[in-house]
Amino acid sequence: MKEKQTLEQRIAQRQIKQANKFIYRILDKIVIKRFLQPKYHVSYDIVDDINKEDGPCFLVYNHSSRSDYIWITQSISPRRANFVTGYNEFYRSKFKAIFNILNQIPKKNFTNDMLCMKGMKKVIDQGGIVAFSPEGMSCVNGHNQPVVPGTGKLFKHYNIPVYCLHISGGFLTNHKVCLDDRPGKVDVRFFKLFTPEDTQNLTSDEMDRKLDEALWNDDYEWNKEHHYKFKTNGNACHHMHDLLYKCPRCLEEFKMIGEKDTIKCTACGNGATLDDYYDFKPLDDTCVIPESPSKWDDWERSVVIKEIRNPEFKMEFDCGIGELPKYKYLKDPMTGVPCGNGHVTIDHDGFHFRGTRNDKPFEFTSTWPNLYSLLYVTDMTFFQTYVNGEYIEFYPHEAIVGKVRLVVEEMHRYHGGKWQNFPWMENLYKDE
Repeated sequence: MKEKQTLEQRIAQRQIKQANKFIYRILDKIVIKRFLQPKYHVSYDIVDDINKEDGPCFLVYNHSSRSDYIWITQSISPRRANFVTGYNEFYRSKFKAIFNILNQIPKKNFTNDMLCMKGMKKVIDQGGIVAFSPEGMSCVNGHNQPVVPGTGKLFKHYNIPVYCLHISGGFLTNHKVCLDDRPGKVDVRFFKLFTPEDTQNLTSDEMDRKLDEALWNDDYEWNKEHHYKFKTNGNACHHMHDLLYKCPRCLEEFKMIGEKDTIKCTACGNGATLDDYYDFKPLDDTCVIPESPSKWDDWERSVVIKEIRNPEFKMEFDCGIGELPKYKYLKDPMTGVPCGNGHVTIDHDGFHFRGTRNDKPFEFTSTWPNLYSLLYVTDMTFFQTYVNGEYIEFYPHEAIVGKVRLVVEEMHRYHGGKWQNFPWMENLYKDE
């Protein structure tokens, strides 16, 4: 009797090709253009038309939210794109049909993934468009992260045009710490970033830096200039403490509570409301509140940078862990199957886990040159990473994910990792 295929085997055997023209056109013209796009009030500035290209192209974008595919699809219509998508998402039942129809390319984030590279090559060989975010993940705090090192090497290898979609407002529409939909305004600008000649004349590092500059966007800063109203339904601060965990006044950690439109420190009372324009309003004149949530998160990063300079620095917590299923697709909202428990220790030697998995002892260490950052499939109540190419979820017993993210990223950078911060963030690393 033939052994049943696992989901892993099915994903590995997918035949990547361009999406069917007829089905893609229906999705583009009817589902997206008529039903999804209008509520977001999208403005398009198409500087360079990708439809004038006869052959294959790369399309890069700052990954502002889970709705980015809407404005990307509309910006390149009637051409089609194959999106590079997180490998773990292929295990979720709600995406099964659409991923097969659009022939999404699976990618294990922050890893050297040959399955993804093979998928890209197939699309390029067919003259198609490969769309991906060089950051490697969706926006967490309102502004994007640096591109993953080596993106320029990919462009040099294929020597094809590279187009760029710059998105503003997407993060404020679909926030990372809260899963509700908050329509307001989205502005996109579409342009050619690199010609084939550019990919040969520029070094890979030069292209990485130009990508950082082209993709940079802070939605909170953008909206301070434009002052667009977003439909937050009075929940602008819901779970904001998962990101903004440290009080700027008393400096206590994990005492902030974000509920409805208010974030407040339970230790000292410092706090603010966040309105439909994403502007902070301090609760009183004594409150100390950063200019925006992104500035608050950057300040927390600067504190972590100084903390980890202590050679004895250590962060520990208990958590549950999860894994991807072997045969059955995950039903929404599940992103993994709980499979064990244990203890995490983060120190200068790496990210360590020790515990059990499926009732057996399980432990590992991820060293800093190899661990860039963490993943957040839905919100910031839990996180994910790949261990020796295998997807593992972590469910901390406390709301500490915001700090864990910063510690992991800055440990990687402190120990000489390739994924360094933007040059314009150098002030975060200076001693006061």
